[in-house]
Amino acid sequence: MVQETNKAYEGTYGSYTAIILKSGPYEAKMIPEIGGNLVSFRDVERGHSYLREPGEDHAEELKENPGVYGIPVLFPPNRFEDGKFPWNGKVYQLPINEEATGNHLHGFMHYIPWQVVSYGTNEQESFVVVEQIVREGHEFYKYLPFEYTIRLRYTLSELGLQQQVTIINEGKESMPNLLAFHTAINAPFDETSEACDYKVKATIGQRYELNGRSLPTGNIQPLSKEEELLKTEGVNPYFEAMDNHYTSEPQNGRNYMELTNTKTGDTLVYDVGTSYKHWMIWNNNASNQFFCPEPQMNLVNAPNVTGKSNEEIGLIALEPGFVYEQVSRLYMVNRSQ
Repeated sequence: MVQETNKAYEGTYGSYTAIILKSGPYEAKMIPEIGGNLVSFRDVERGHSYLREPGEDHAEELKENPGVYGIPVLFPPNRFEDGKFPWNGKVYQLPINEEATGNHLHGFMHYIPWQVVSYGTNEQESFVVVEQIVREGHEFYKYLPFEYTIRLRYTLSELGLQQQVTIINEGKESMPNLLAFHTAINAPFDETSEACDYKVKATIGQRYELNGRSLPTGNIQPLSKEEELLKTEGVNPYFEAMDNHYTSEPQNGRNYMELTNTKTGDTLVYDVGTSYKHWMIWNNNASNQFFCPEPQMNLVNAPNVTGKSNEEIGLIALEPGFVYEQVSRLYMVNRSQ
């Protein structure tokens, strides 16, 4: 018998159609029309709001700036110098959409409509599945002419919010499989706390130097004292303005971010899986409101980087007929118990 606490139904978020999931104290909302964005994840009983939202009264802001709310899908992610994307002997031209740097930024998938495949419940969870099918005639096939499907399945249960991403190469040639999520985390996430009450830990490794165009120079920078704390015992997420690119360095077999409210011991865990070889961490000029720990498969500008192996820089190929899959999870633990 399906538990009454598990629900999945079509509703609204502001003026947009949303798929709403409920399970126990948790609630999540996805807006398929704008990037398949899981824009809200809350514990309604505790008054926690874990993801930065535009708010239903300002939902149109999601369409105006879809990269800074919820969990935007970046495919391909981050910056590509002059919009150039070399792949298997060809150079594809992506649109220049960041005039300040002359780069292409963040790919295509976070602002276009996604198709709802299904939503529903079972005894353990509520769920929604959306997908993007890319073929000739698709809005962005002209830039990267590969045939593939990206599918997102979000489930809500007593174990929090699970994200399963699946990419299927349905074409006849190897395709680039570069993926990230520009996840926007509220800090504070508890309405009774302040930004100064929080510490963040992340499984970062080395920091790449970025030039004035926010592209890697190839040099590695030493970690600051605060960055060493970031990878060990934790540090306030707003210790300085951050727009930093790191390798990932899993700890105890896991690749993750942990955000702890030091007043209550409540810790939000973002476990992203080890196929994400890099992290971007951006905190909107130390805004004291939200920050983005972004799991990313590839080094920024990876197709244009020379002198390093494809494995090292995350320039990952998906061969015809093959499937890539990764599971991530957002959930709560309490360190004071």
